[in-house]
Amino acid sequence: MKLRFLPWLILGMSALFSTAPVLAGLSEGVAAYVKKDYATSARELRPLAKEGDAQAQTIWGLMHYWGHGVPQDYKEAAKWLRLAADQGNATAQNDLGVMYTKGQGVPQDHKQAVKWYRLAAKQGLADAQANLGMAYGNGNGVPLDYKEAVKWYRLASEKGHASAQNNLATLYAKGRGVAQDPEMAVRWYQQAAKKGLVEAQFALGYMFARGQGVDQDNREAAKWYQMAAKQGHAGAQDRIGSMYAAGQGVPQDYQQAQKYYRLAIDQGHSGALNDLGVMYAEGHGVPELHVVAYALFNLAGIGETTDNELVIKNRTSLAQTMSNKEIEAAQALSREMNKSDNVLRTLDAYIRRQQ
Repeated sequence: MKLRFLPWLILGMSALFSTAPVLAGLSEGVAAYVKKDYATSARELRPLAKEGDAQAQTIWGLMHYWGHGVPQDYKEAAKWLRLAADQGNATAQNDLGVMYTKGQGVPQDHKQAVKWYRLAAKQGLADAQANLGMAYGNGNGVPLDYKEAVKWYRLASEKGHASAQNNLATLYAKGRGVAQDPEMAVRWYQQAAKKGLVEAQFALGYMFARGQGVDQDNREAAKWYQMAAKQGHAGAQDRIGSMYAAGQGVPQDYQQAQKYYRLAIDQGHSGALNDLGVMYAEGHGVPELHVVAYALFNLAGIGETTDNELVIKNRTSLAQTMSNKEIEAAQALSREMNKSDNVLRTLDAYIRRQQ
C-alpha cells in the first residue's frame, strides 16, 4: 500500500461561523445559513456585504461558491472573498487560496494560493495550516519541503484537524521531514480515524495488518478496513474482502468476500478483479469457472491497483489447466468486459449463459 497525502482542500466555513460576532443582521444571516434558509440568509447578508462587513462578505462569497440561494458563480464568489480577505478575514483568505489552487473564478495560480493560505495560517486557522502543509508536501507554489509540511500539519493536527493528522501520520510513516516513526504514525492515524476520516481508517487497518508501529492484529486490521469499506473506500473493500476469504480477523465467509470484491470492482479497483478471479479459479463461494477466472486476471493486469507479478502468476498457473479453446473464450470475455461500461453486469450475463 502506498501511504499518500489526502488531496483535500478545505473551505473554512466552521471557523467562520464559530467566530461571527452577534450583530443585528449578521447573526440572523448566519443562523439562517446554518438552517439552510438561504433566502433569509441572502436578505440579511447581502446589504452587510455591500457595506463592507468582512464576515458577511465571506459568507456571501461562499453562497455564490456553493450556489446556495443564488446561482453558482465562482467569479462572484472570488470577488466577495477577496474583499473580505483584503480586510484580514482568515476564512476568506483560506478559501480564496483554495480557489486559486483549483482555478475556480480566478486563473489557477499556486503561488497566489500559498500567499493566502499563509496569511490565514499565521492567524491560526487550522484549515489554512493544513492547506499550507499540503502545498509544501506536494511542492505546489513553493519548493517541496517536507520539514515545512510537518510544521504546518502539526499545528493543524494539534487543533484536531483530521486530514492534517492523516497527512502528518503519512510523513512519520515514510520518514519525510521527520525521523521515520511508525508508532507516531499510528498515533496520528488513530486520531484521524476516530473522527471518521476514511483514508486514516484504511491506513490504520494497513498498519495493524502489517504490524507497523503496533503489534500485528488481524482483528484490529479488519475492524478499521471494514469501517473504511462501509464509507466506500475501494482499497478497504478489497482488503476486507480478502480477510473474509482467508478468515483473517473475521470468520471465513466467501459470500462476504465476494460482496466486498464486487463493491471495489464497481469503483474500478483492479486488484479486486484479481481476487474475485481467484475465487472463480478455486470455486470458493462461486462456481469453479476457469474461463471467468482467466478473463478477470486479464482485466486485472490492465489496472493500476494491481500487483502485476501476482496476476501473471495466477493467470499462468491457471492456463496450465485450460484448453486452447477455453483460453480463447477467456480472451474474448476479457475483451468484452474491457469494452463494457459495467464489468460486473457483463460478467454476470456471461455466467448466466453458461448455466
